[in-house]
This record gives sequence, structure tokens and C-alpha cells, in this order.
Amino acid sequence: METEAPQHPPWYLEPFEGESISHYFGRFRRQEVISVSTPSSLSKAAGIGTALSRWEKFRFNPRPTQKELEAMSKLIGVEVNKLEALCPPNGVAMVHRSTRLCAVCYREAPYHRIEWQFQSTEGCEKHRLRLISRCPACDEKIPLPFEWKEGSCQRCGMKFSSMAKRQKLYD
Repeated sequence: METEAPQHPPWYLEPFEGESISHYFGRFRRQEVISVSTPSSLSKAAGIGTALSRWEKFRFNPRPTQKELEAMSKLIGVEVNKLEALCPPNGVAMVHRSTRLCAVCYREAPYHRIEWQFQSTEGCEKHRLRLISRCPACDEKIPLPFEWKEGSCQRCGMKFSSMAKRQKLYD
């Protein structure tokens, strides 16, 4: 007997493996079928106040509750366990004063990884490179992932993927 695939709403968007909640909800709101453009509007529609605005800035104190995740899950059609995977593990401290990325990882798959924001993450383990938090061309801070429309610096336009050649090795 075949099991049917779950029925998803037309605005369903599958999260990427290891994607950050900030990047995911930025992609979600930019879909053509979505008319909600701010995290606070989406958060309020789910009945969770302004929680999503906090999460998109990597502020997880307090941590998303089961009730909040269930409410968001019901609204957008993504399973609770997948939403939970977009958040840091319990007890992991986050960097929220700057957005960090590995440009080589981004070139391979263009999305922000939640692990790049862990305070314990010193660099990219896969490529042995330091994470970037500023544009190497103009020194502008990398914007929060929910703002990544083009995958490039908002000031000079340098593509995140081309920043790889300026990343430094780390031990």
C-alpha cells in the first residue's frame, strides 16, 4: 500500500539542510504567492506576537516554545521538526551582532547555515576557512540573512560567492 505525500499549501517552501531560520523566512516572504512582507505580520498571523522578528536576528532568549513552533507550522505548512531544525540546538550561544558566512559553502549552495552563527563556530570546518562578517571589498557588514535577495553586498554589490577568494585560512 502506497503512502500519500503530505498535502502542502501553495506557499509551502521546503527548508534546506542546516538553513538558518532567518534565511528561511526571508525566502518564504519573498515568494510571489505570499503577501506578508514583514516578520512581525507573519508572527502575528501565527498568534505568536513578535517572536519571529527576534528569531530572524538570532535572538533565541527565550527559545522558541513548542506552542510557538506548532502555531507557525500550522500557518505555513512546514512540519514542527523542520522548523525546529532551523533554530540552534538548546543551550548553543549565538553571534547576533554580525552575520557570518563561508563564501565557498555559499557558492556551492546559496543559503545561510545556522551553524555559522554559533559562537563556538570559529570557521568553516569543511573548507578550513575563516567565516566572513564584512564585505572584503568595501567593509560593509554582511546583512541579516532574511535580507539576502541577491546574495551580494548591499553597498558595493560584490557577490557573496566571489568573496571566497578573499577568505583566509584558519587552523
